[in-house]
Amino acid sequence: MALTGKPEETPERLAFYEKIDEHAMTPLWAVFSDIITPEPKSGCQPHLWRYDKAREFLLESGGLITAKEAERRVLILENPGMRGSSQITTSLYAGLQLVLPDEVAPAHRHSQSALRFVLDGAGAHTSVNGERTNMQFGDFVITPPGAWHDHGNHTDEPMIWLDGLDIPIVGFFDASFAEGYVADEQPINRQTGDSFARYGANMLPVDHKQDKLASPIFNYPYARSREALEAMKAQQEWDPCHGLKMRYVNPVDGGWAMPTIAPFLQLLPKGFKTAAYRSTDATVFVPTEGRGRSTIDGQVFEWGPKDIFVVPSWKWVHHEAEDEAVLFSYSDRVAQQKLGLFKEDRGNS
Repeated sequence: MALTGKPEETPERLAFYEKIDEHAMTPLWAVFSDIITPEPKSGCQPHLWRYDKAREFLLESGGLITAKEAERRVLILENPGMRGSSQITTSLYAGLQLVLPDEVAPAHRHSQSALRFVLDGAGAHTSVNGERTNMQFGDFVITPPGAWHDHGNHTDEPMIWLDGLDIPIVGFFDASFAEGYVADEQPINRQTGDSFARYGANMLPVDHKQDKLASPIFNYPYARSREALEAMKAQQEWDPCHGLKMRYVNPVDGGWAMPTIAPFLQLLPKGFKTAAYRSTDATVFVPTEGRGRSTIDGQVFEWGPKDIFVVPSWKWVHHEAEDEAVLFSYSDRVAQQKLGLFKEDRGNS
């Protein structure tokens, strides 16, 4: 039997299948080519969400339900090939969250790891395990698994960010736990900026012991990351598949910033066309600057700032930057690498 084929279904075999079905059994040879595939295979499809339209819907939702009643006022970005699953890829979730002026998204904690990538507004805050951080456009903010967190907006403008979570991964392992806090906001017992001062200045407390899965820094300011990209740009060392692509790290050990989600930031110079690339980690992209297009599995998607698009696992992609462009992205690469599953193909680069 070929890996892609199935044995003939004779009357005798069908009768046997029906008989063992009553005992909750199925013959492997009848499903082998469906469950062990020569290449990655899923319903995940390339797709792009226009931010302007999504923002319009988000603001409309603000008149229908409060952040407190909703727990989190979020519109899920659901992959067209997997409607009803609350997934943007087979392993990841994405949603756009709105917190209006003078609102609080109540404190809670859960098994899932979460990231926030700020798209609109400035000055609203997220509190994580007793420390508060003010958020600006392009900031990458982490909520580690099991960490108390709440969000508040004491500015006079709506605040919108992209949520990325490993909900499907945690659900696959049937390991989801969630708990609400006794109050809308947790007590703040650490100074704003404390974690960045302790861990983000190329130093560590002398007796620090790594006992957490995620980075002890929970806000990576865009301004600082963008400054780093700008400095490296002068070296003119462009990877043919990625331009200039960096990964956010845990400063304690240099590993990934999150245990199951791999976040990246990359710069494509004006006119740059990447070589074709594919990898097993389906990836969510968010341009922060510039305009361009990405060809994914033969489909062309034109993008601009704050649009969101997804590249499925093992589908060829190449990017073209009309202007100098910066792209934030996240995938499950860190989880795949830990499990020995990650694979990439750099085409003819």
